[in-house]
Amino acid sequence: MARVFVNPEMIDESTVTITDTGDIRHITRVLRLGEGDRIEVSDKTEYEYDCIIASAAEDTIIAEIAAKRKFASEPAVKVTLFQGIPKAGKMEAIVQKCVELGIYEIVPVWTERTVVTDKGNFKKKLERWQKIADEAVKQCRRGIIPSVAKDAKLAGLSFDGYDLVLLAYENEERQSLKDCLEAIDKKGAEKPKKIAIIIGPEGGFSENEVKLMTESGARSVTLGKTILRTETAGPAMLAMIMYAMEL
Repeated sequence: MARVFVNPEMIDESTVTITDTGDIRHITRVLRLGEGDRIEVSDKTEYEYDCIIASAAEDTIIAEIAAKRKFASEPAVKVTLFQGIPKAGKMEAIVQKCVELGIYEIVPVWTERTVVTDKGNFKKKLERWQKIADEAVKQCRRGIIPSVAKDAKLAGLSFDGYDLVLLAYENEERQSLKDCLEAIDKKGAEKPKKIAIIIGPEGGFSENEVKLMTESGARSVTLGKTILRTETAGPAMLAMIMYAMEL
């Protein structure tokens, strides 16, 4: 069933109004849906709706609400990925897979070993990555659209507000991600609600960067016996967290 995302103000007690031209084109021309057909609508904040199209014009679709419920597929834990900006098209794959796996937010990060440079068009890259997130979330039927935040420098990051901050570091030898997650379970305490995960670019982090982040409260962890590519590490780490926290 087609899924559409609208702002809460476009929803009243009995109907949903869809005015986004891209959504209207997809519903009416690509999917060839019309009056009487069913669609799903998310308000991007808390609720999703089963709807029946009442009318479909070129600039507006009106859908009647048949059922309303809280999001069924959103994870309880909100995970933010701080991703060292990689080369070429790797970020596109990272965004797509992390959205499918349940990420809440992605922050592109400039680090000492970032090879990519800002030639004045980085805003267009952010817009491209957000569009990929928009498309991925429709495919996997999530309730919210994860945001691709404005890029930031690693040295200026603040991790205040996170219950757990995890740094994937290839030179970590003592603590694995598994150890860290199992320790949370053994304590019997309330599970973290907000988690930050930090992944370096192709060249990893410098020792100074690792020291800066661990002194700021990040826990350095290894993801296993092999060194993962930057485009693999984020989705792999997120999948492990979702398995431990959600399943």
